[in-house]
Amino acid sequence: MSQFRLALLLGMTVALGPLALDAYLPAFPDIAANLGVELGDVGLTLSAYVGALGLAQLVGGPLSDRYGRQLILLGGLLVFGVAAFMVSRASTLDSMLLWRVIQGIGGAFCAVSVPAIVRDTTHGQDAARLFGLIGLIMFIAPAAAPSIGALLLSMGDWHAIFLMLTGYAVFLGIVLKLLLFRRLPTHQPTNTPISSLVTNYGRVLRHRTTMRFVGIQVLCFSAMLVFITHASFIYQEWFGLSNGHFSALFAANVGMMALLNVLNRRLLLSFSSTALLRIGVMVQFAGMVGLVLCAVLAAPYWAVAACIIVAVGCMGAIIPNNMANALEYFPHLGGTASALLGATQFTGAGLVSALSAAYAGDALVPITLTMATCSLGAVALAAGAPRAVAREAANSPVEPEAEPDLAHR
Repeated sequence: MSQFRLALLLGMTVALGPLALDAYLPAFPDIAANLGVELGDVGLTLSAYVGALGLAQLVGGPLSDRYGRQLILLGGLLVFGVAAFMVSRASTLDSMLLWRVIQGIGGAFCAVSVPAIVRDTTHGQDAARLFGLIGLIMFIAPAAAPSIGALLLSMGDWHAIFLMLTGYAVFLGIVLKLLLFRRLPTHQPTNTPISSLVTNYGRVLRHRTTMRFVGIQVLCFSAMLVFITHASFIYQEWFGLSNGHFSALFAANVGMMALLNVLNRRLLLSFSSTALLRIGVMVQFAGMVGLVLCAVLAAPYWAVAACIIVAVGCMGAIIPNNMANALEYFPHLGGTASALLGATQFTGAGLVSALSAAYAGDALVPITLTMATCSLGAVALAAGAPRAVAREAANSPVEPEAEPDLAHR
């Protein structure tokens, strides 16, 4: 299978996450009114989904290593689709929270399979470029998601957004079965002891260089998720912008991510992924500092939006470089390493976003300070990343696999 076709199919799979997170953002005011709750309470449904998305990967990753990518990925799509349908039927906040958690579990089984498949097929700089290509393809989802949500709201109500997610899960399952897994060998069950599914996490946790990149991922994603959680409040409540204006500004974030992603893919031909990662994290922090100053000085919305676009846009370069480095040292445990990365990323970010929703209140400054603090932590870890990778290569160089581990696909 060509790299582009593989990236296209995996990008469509990764797009499930942004669609589940971003498509219903414009509907927050309508959901709050319909369920009779505060706008901030609706943000808990986002945190519930993200938290479940993280924790469930700890189960999905090892199961993917043991039983194969196809069973776990397609099973996850089934759970995701059913839960999305039940969310559309929810009449209370508690019911919506419950089904969002279940939807997050299904999404986790899908999310953990994608980096594992990438690690099955490539490594190093090539993995970073493939992750970049996947990201470039899936950027269509977060760019279009709020607009899709706004369009569905104009034709009906918020329930239609989750019915759309159900339809997408069904469509994706059919496409992956026909175009991806039919071209991969049938998985043969392994005799790996169940206990090893747990002990393998210890191997990953003890790897200091890997955990450095896990920390960077958690902190950078937390900064972005805090923005996503409060995006509707910032643009629609604080600045009073329309659904259309909100969708356009949100799409601008994704446009910057795509632009920096393309630039990053070109730069990877000349520079190491760790060096580019460090630059991306530092530029993101500069954008966060500007955002805090705008909030303190009560700057107009366009100045706030410009800083957000820079800060969030840097994720287009940060994520592919960071994921490639985080998974580099575990060629035979791609699902487990991917699960730990995803679990800590989404659980940590979900906790940070939930705390910001609970304690930031209706004020822009605490929200921006939370984002900047997360970014500062990422800078501290990224500063020594190139040196840590060089030290790791000198002490225990990673030999590329002669043949991809086809059994796990």
